[in-house]
Amino acid sequence: MDQLTAMLSEPIAKLGATTITLGQALAFAAFLFATLFVGLVVSLWRSGRARAAAAAEAVERARQAETQMMALAQAQAEMQGRLGAVAEVFGARQAELNQSLGQRLDAMTGRIGLTITEQTKSTHDSLAKLQERLAVIDSAQNNIQSLAGQVVQLQAILSNKQTRGAFGQSRMEAIVADGLPQGAYEFQATLSNGSRPDCLVKMPNGTPSLVIDAKFPLEAWNAIRAAAEAENAGDAPKYAAQAFRRDVEYHIKAIADKYLISGETQETAFMFVPSESIFAEIHENFEAVVQRAHRARVVIVSPSLLMLSIQVVQSILKDARMREQAHLIQGEVSRLMDDLSRLDERVRKLQTHFALTSRDIEQIVTSTEKVTKRGQRIKDVELGADAVDEADISRALPAANESASVGTKSGQLRLRVVDEGA
Repeated sequence: MDQLTAMLSEPIAKLGATTITLGQALAFAAFLFATLFVGLVVSLWRSGRARAAAAAEAVERARQAETQMMALAQAQAEMQGRLGAVAEVFGARQAELNQSLGQRLDAMTGRIGLTITEQTKSTHDSLAKLQERLAVIDSAQNNIQSLAGQVVQLQAILSNKQTRGAFGQSRMEAIVADGLPQGAYEFQATLSNGSRPDCLVKMPNGTPSLVIDAKFPLEAWNAIRAAAEAENAGDAPKYAAQAFRRDVEYHIKAIADKYLISGETQETAFMFVPSESIFAEIHENFEAVVQRAHRARVVIVSPSLLMLSIQVVQSILKDARMREQAHLIQGEVSRLMDDLSRLDERVRKLQTHFALTSRDIEQIVTSTEKVTKRGQRIKDVELGADAVDEADISRALPAANESASVGTKSGQLRLRVVDEGA
C-alpha cells in the first residue's frame, strides 16, 4: 500500500514550477475517461433521440410531401386549364394579330406601290427635265466653243496690223451706216489735198463735211498690256506708256494736218477708238494726250460716243430736210385756207336756202292742216253754217301750189349750189 502510495507520489513530469506525479496523472486520466464515457453515453442517447426525431420528422416530411404533391397535382391541373384558356386566347389574339398585320401589310404595300409609282413618275420627269437641261447645256457649250473660235479668230485678226485696221474700219462703218441715210456719208473719199479719210459725213446746207479717222495705233497699246502682264517687267511699262503716248500724239497731228481743210471739212475731226476700255484708259491715265487732241481740234470718240454723235447728225439732217420742205408746206396750207373760205361761203348760201325752204314748209303744213280739217267736215256731212266754202278751198289750193313751187325752186337752187361746189 505504501509502495503504491509512493509510486503514485513519484513525479513523472514537470511543467515549469509545477511537478506532476503519477497519481495526479492517473487521476487526470481517470477523469478524462469518465468524461469521455459520459459524453459517449450522452451522445448515444442523443443520437437515438435524434434518430427517433429524424424518423418522425421524415414521416412528417413524407406526409407534407404527399400533401404538397396533391396540391401540386391540383395546381398542375388548374395550370393546364389556365394554359388551355391562355392558349385559346393567344390563338384568337394571334389570329386577330395576323389579320391586322395582313391588313396593315396590304395597306403598306399599296402605299409603297403608290409611292414607288409616284417616285418613278417623278424620276422620269426629273430625268426628262435633266435631259432638256443637258441639251441646253450642250447647246450652250457649242455656243461657247463657237465663241471661243471666234475669239481666237478675233485675236488672230487683232494680231495683224492690216486686219486690225480693217476691224476698226468695219466697226466704224457699221455705226455710221446704221445711223445715217444713204448719201449722207462716204467712205474712203478723196479730199482736195489728195488725202483719203476713212469716213466723210456730209453736213446739210452746204456746210463742210465731218471727217472720221479709224486708224488707231493699237500696237503701242498691246505693248502696254504685255508689259503689265509680264513678270519682273521693271521699267518696261513706263517705256511702253511713253511709246503709246508718242504714237497717239503723232496720229493726232497727222489727222489735224491731213483732214482739217478750211472750207472743205469741219474745224473738228473725230479719231475713232474701237474699244470702250481703251477709251476709258486714255482718259484715265493719259490726260496730256486728251488735252493735246483738244488743242489740235481732234475729238477722241469711242463706239458709244460715235453712235451718239451720228444720232445728233441724223437729227440735224432731219431738221434741214424739214426746213427745205417748209415753203411747200406753207403753199399747201395757203391753198387749204382758200378751199376753206370757199367752203364757208357755200355753206352760208346753203344755210340761207335751208331757211327759205323751212319757212315754205311751215306754210305748206298750215295749209295742209286747214285742208284736212275741211275734208273731215265734208266727210262727216256737217252742212250748214260750218259748211265748206268753195271760195275758201279755191283760196287754199293756190297757196298750197305756190308753197310747193317755192319749195321746188329752193331744192333746185340747193342742187345748183352743190353742183357749183363740186
